[in-house]
Amino acid sequence: MIMAGGEGTRLSVLSEKRAKPSVPFAGKFRIIDFTLSNCVNSGIFDVAVLTQYRPHSLNEHIGIGKPWDLDRSRGGLRLLQPYQGRNDESWYRGTSDAIYQNLNFIRERRADLVLILSGDHIYKMDYNDIVATHIRNRSDLTVGVMEVPLDETDRFGIMTTDETDRIIEFTEKPKARDKGPLASMGIYVFNADALIKRLSEGSDDKPRIDFGKNVIPAMVAEDRVFAHRFSGYWVDVGTIQSYWETSMQLLDPQLNFDLFDHEWRIRTRSEERPPAKIGPQAKVTQSIICNGCTIRGTVEHSVLSPGVYVSPGAVVRDSVVMNDTWIGPGAVLDKVIVDKEVVIGAGARVGCGDDLNVPNRLEPDKITTGISVVGKAAHIPPGISVGRNVVINADRDTEDFPGGNVASGETI
Repeated sequence: MIMAGGEGTRLSVLSEKRAKPSVPFAGKFRIIDFTLSNCVNSGIFDVAVLTQYRPHSLNEHIGIGKPWDLDRSRGGLRLLQPYQGRNDESWYRGTSDAIYQNLNFIRERRADLVLILSGDHIYKMDYNDIVATHIRNRSDLTVGVMEVPLDETDRFGIMTTDETDRIIEFTEKPKARDKGPLASMGIYVFNADALIKRLSEGSDDKPRIDFGKNVIPAMVAEDRVFAHRFSGYWVDVGTIQSYWETSMQLLDPQLNFDLFDHEWRIRTRSEERPPAKIGPQAKVTQSIICNGCTIRGTVEHSVLSPGVYVSPGAVVRDSVVMNDTWIGPGAVLDKVIVDKEVVIGAGARVGCGDDLNVPNRLEPDKITTGISVVGKAAHIPPGISVGRNVVINADRDTEDFPGGNVASGETI
């Protein structure tokens, strides 16, 4: 069961028109591709994806699951969306509520174990390992955990374990640093009977809406709950900063996360496009260039999705540029995330100036580190300058820039 209904508000305009798991990542992929690929690489072919927020892009991408070999008559892939019914069915109020509303899906399969995953993390993991831990410990619930720096523990659910790795305490996003470094990865293996029982015990006074806030603490007190330790690469690209940082990390040859691993392929739905074309005056260094791109300018330390066109004299530096964006002659992108189908006018400069610490005026908690973000299908007028920490919303056109240049921290 893959949780893929997240709104992902911390991704600003990148999730304005799509759910967080369907945000493009690493050039040709979507974020959810990594969890789906982990499933099939682990031999799990009975998969449900639970969607809610703006599911159209995600539904279109996943389809019947053919790119992941999930278009099967037995098992296969199911998309489960909330619906209005006579009883308890309604919009999902939280992670465990989403599973509760789909318990019949589990019962119909007569499942012994239920693996619950998040569709918005970047990692490779053989789920057979956590299942083996679960069986070995005779657990009712096993939680995937990894060590994080102590100064980041307030971002996670933190587990305290005994010497056998049995979880004896769970603290959701603790403000104190004294609960240890074991953070929940949002990966759970439940005994199906225990899951059904615990979710069905909720009441109007004490609803079991969320795994982290309601279900896990109750099970720690009453059931056998163990941790499964993971030491590989794992990241939640849930903020603009982490999305950009992780994209830049992919360009590091020393990164312990190989997209070219033939033993653990990351699968996706791909369009048929011609090969990338590099022009005679082009210069490309330490970058990911996807199929269908045409490079006639300079690309430095950047990730370009399929179909991006970089005109002569244009410079793309420390940036992420998504599908079918056109970058005009002489334009400069510096530390910018550009969504799909954007037009950057000739001579425009996006991400200019040294005032990296001027936060975005409307999103001061999300856009603070000098990264400017351009929403889907926006048109940047020729010749203008756009500063740091700027947000340009989707579908903005040239007439939406009456003042020409855009100062750092502003939103169009």
